[in-house]
Amino acid sequence: MAKSAVFERDPTVNLKKELQRLVESIVDDSLSDEEIGVRLGFGFTECVDKAIKVLKELKEGRKRRSYDDDDDNNLSMSFDCCPEEFNCPISNEIMRDPVIVSTGKTYDRPSIQKWLKAGNRTCPKTQQVLSHTILTPNHLVRDMIAQWCNNHGAYLSPLHYPDENRLTEPNHNHLLSHLKKLSSTSLFEQKEAAKTLRSLTKKNPSFRAFFGESSDAITELLTPLSRNKNETDPDLQEDLITTLLNISIHDNNKKLVGEMPMVMMVLLDALKSGTIETRSNSAATLFTLSALDSNKLIIGKSGALKPLIALLESGHALAMKDAASAIFNLCIMHENKSRAVEDGAISVLLNKIEDRVHVDELLAILAMLSSNQKGVEEMSDIGAVSCLFSLIKETTCARNKENCIVIIYAICFSDRTKWKEMREEESAYATLSQLAQNGTSRAKRKANAILERINRPISRMHTA
Repeated sequence: MAKSAVFERDPTVNLKKELQRLVESIVDDSLSDEEIGVRLGFGFTECVDKAIKVLKELKEGRKRRSYDDDDDNNLSMSFDCCPEEFNCPISNEIMRDPVIVSTGKTYDRPSIQKWLKAGNRTCPKTQQVLSHTILTPNHLVRDMIAQWCNNHGAYLSPLHYPDENRLTEPNHNHLLSHLKKLSSTSLFEQKEAAKTLRSLTKKNPSFRAFFGESSDAITELLTPLSRNKNETDPDLQEDLITTLLNISIHDNNKKLVGEMPMVMMVLLDALKSGTIETRSNSAATLFTLSALDSNKLIIGKSGALKPLIALLESGHALAMKDAASAIFNLCIMHENKSRAVEDGAISVLLNKIEDRVHVDELLAILAMLSSNQKGVEEMSDIGAVSCLFSLIKETTCARNKENCIVIIYAICFSDRTKWKEMREEESAYATLSQLAQNGTSRAKRKANAILERINRPISRMHTA
């Protein structure tokens, strides 16, 4: 089975220890027969006989294990009875290093790291956008797995991580030589150096870690983009921005990179004037950096939300995804919600949702912005209610239904003129009642609160 390489039973461990003890006593010239008897409880001859017997048992054990490799009653029994919650949702194998992502879900570290390094920025199980990529050890699950293994006589082999942050001297010199070429007057040399640095920082974590140790190295990297902004070669810009993205993936680099004014300047320039891939990678860099709350504030103050919203509006599939991820992360910060509303996020989000483009991500952002009063007023003015009701009726996604009703709830308690539309919807389709019965716990609360509110004036009229 797939899990056997990781998780195995070893019934010969005690026999091997016993044989080692016997052999050590037999070959120890300093011990007399009597002393062997005192140590082991029997004499030299019995000691030899016992050793031979243990060897036979070990030999029989090896035979049994070779015959039973595919026997469901032997090793695979341990795997089959392993609790489901001990298996990684990605690999479906028992977790050796369980870690928690920002959505609260637990994965095996190698599996989720592979997922993140592939450029994914969502939780594999819930599909929610990750607010950050920090992995927190799940000590409770790890202890539970260890206890279960102990109770079932199973052995869980440990993971061995290479030192990814160690940069060898040849690699260090190689990196420095290409950084130096970026200051060359030759565009050809600059472009070749940028392409190499992009490749190095993509493949090897130690190259990414190097930049976190020196702000001067980041300055050298970005110097070609800060010299002649109006004459920047598109390929050079793309390679350097992508290198910056690679560097930002390394958690220890986020604070240093995010706090450098030069970084924000070149990222904003790239967002506004780069190729679509450059703009997309610039947005992805902002998303990655915004894992830190301190960076969320810096990015918001830099004016990045407006070009991110423009990128979202552009319609390029890849760029929209990266822009949406960055906007979502930034709007977790209260101050950035106001900035996003002022920069035109509401109409752009609603238009894309009406076109059924990236509904999951954009609806989550719109729900987040519904805590902003100006945002709610704009949603009400541009007809969000009808759009959201139609989405509730057509989608099968419980989270999307929840986000829709969260927004409708905010509009209901902000704008009484929409109550009539809500009553008509309820009368025709019972949309709110159905959600109050079958929605998530949060959706039920919101739907019931809306029903109570929109029906209150009617009951008062009858009692009058």
